[in-house]
Amino acid sequence: MFPLNDNGMVSGLLCGVLFGYVLENAGFGSPVKLSAQFKLTDWAVFKVMFTAIVVAAVGLWLMRLGGLLKPDSIAVPQAALMAAAVGGALVGAGFAVGGYCPGTSVAGLFSGRLDALVFVVGVVLGTIGFAAFYGAALKSLKAAWLIAEGDTFTDAYAIPEPVMLGILGFALIAVFYFGSWFERRGTGTVTAQQALEGAR
Repeated sequence: MFPLNDNGMVSGLLCGVLFGYVLENAGFGSPVKLSAQFKLTDWAVFKVMFTAIVVAAVGLWLMRLGGLLKPDSIAVPQAALMAAAVGGALVGAGFAVGGYCPGTSVAGLFSGRLDALVFVVGVVLGTIGFAAFYGAALKSLKAAWLIAEGDTFTDAYAIPEPVMLGILGFALIAVFYFGSWFERRGTGTVTAQQALEGAR
């Protein structure tokens, strides 16, 4: 059990603070750097996220193989894939326009960026609007393309874990390869963005 844990609230807050600190120090609290990923001139976010996913997936698999982790010891909530796809597209659109996602907007706010405050207010208003208008249409969207609680992607689609890990590993290599290629081609654009960030 995590130290200082109180039903997950204290440990969640502590992990959130640490996560925000790492985000800001990695430059992921900067809307210029974040929006550059949509222009394919800065792949740092893609590389970090894909690396984290693959390391976590391989680590959990090896721990289960070694008997250090029981197969059902990690809670897997029900996954609404259609709702996640639509929500992800909307969040991505807001990310591209505003330069922040919900997490990085908080990191940006606490590092003194006022535009992040506008984004945080938008997130709050959007959440209130979603709760207010949550009805039959949204419920049907949430019910589409479900993966049952307790099932992982490999369970739901009968894909052997080594095969899934191989696909993830291939995707990681592709992200690093194409990311480096695009970054080399867009060096001038990145430099201009960094100059703009410095001017702010």
